[in-house]
Amino acid sequence: MGRQWRDGRGELVVHGSDGGPAVRVPLEIATSYRARTKGLLGRDSVDGAILLSPANSVHTFRMRMPIDVAYLDRDLRVITVRTMRPGRLGMPRLRARHVVEAEAGVMAEWGVRVGGLVEVIA
Repeated sequence: MGRQWRDGRGELVVHGSDGGPAVRVPLEIATSYRARTKGLLGRDSVDGAILLSPANSVHTFRMRMPIDVAYLDRDLRVITVRTMRPGRLGMPRLRARHVVEAEAGVMAEWGVRVGGLVEVIA
């Protein structure tokens, strides 16, 4: 299931695991090498989340804030969710094809959990 997104804005839809309502979050989409490399570097906050695609690992060197990182497979199913402090190198996830980053703590509020499904509306 190849996905063809472009740099820009969209919406991340987190489907409720218990049949509850979906959560919709503003999303920045970074698919070009330049946009993926910049990511959240140099920012003090992020409005919503950022999708890095393709990606299977991230780092937080030169970041100013801790972040939540969700690794997604090709079907946009969550493989793992981690909170990373600045100055860390994340382990590559072999099955991951996309990464979503957001401010630390918000993914739990949104219901992003291992095995959960998300949707990207570009």
